[in-house]
Amino acid sequence: MSWTFLRDLLSGVNKHSTEIGRVWLAAVVIFRLLVYVVIAKQVWKDEQKEFECNTRQPGCENACFDYFFPISPVRFWGFQLIVVSTPSLLVVLHVAYREGREKRHRKRLSVSPGVMGGGLCYTYLVSLLVNTGFELGFLVLFYKLYDGFSVPYLVKCDLKPCPNTVDCFISKPTEKTILTLFLVGSSCLCVVLNVTELSFLVLKRLVKHWLQKYSKRLRSSAWAGPHLGGAERGEPVPLPGGRTAQQTPL
Repeated sequence: MSWTFLRDLLSGVNKHSTEIGRVWLAAVVIFRLLVYVVIAKQVWKDEQKEFECNTRQPGCENACFDYFFPISPVRFWGFQLIVVSTPSLLVVLHVAYREGREKRHRKRLSVSPGVMGGGLCYTYLVSLLVNTGFELGFLVLFYKLYDGFSVPYLVKCDLKPCPNTVDCFISKPTEKTILTLFLVGSSCLCVVLNVTELSFLVLKRLVKHWLQKYSKRLRSSAWAGPHLGGAERGEPVPLPGGRTAQQTPL
């Protein structure tokens, strides 16, 4: 499978991400994508052939393997990488739409790369929320499918066509458990980074809104102060539009 599209997609989002977003990108590429391509595919290679049960009943091993591994972990992690990276496509599409508007209007409508404003910020926030939801959903799904995050060396199976309860052995259980825990930990790290970045952006917007509101109050107070003193002395008070009004001294 070629990961060029995924790499280009994440690189495009990186131009408009915060510092925390760039750390998330590094975690995805180094701790998940490279580990998946270089290590995971080798560890779980031919897992069905290495799954053995102490019976010669035809079809028993296939039935037991399908029960304990309904989805190949390698395919599960590959699908997870693709899905959790898809929300980033929202940001890429928004940037492309904005650049198209700039060309049509022949002027710059957006801020410089790395600075998010207006609709792009909200699109980025939505992508973070969707990404976090996907990450948590896949963690829960993995736990439900494989009954935990550890790989046992022995499982008991009594499914048909097995003649009775048979013992089935999984190869390299310790190595597979360590790799599984590492990938789960990487996914949890990405969730923490997403929540941290989401909280940072929301707090930043709230502080910016509060500062703008506070500065307006200060300007209103600065404008009203001198004019109030003039009104007390009976001097004309300037009104909006260049007009003046004569006030009766208090």
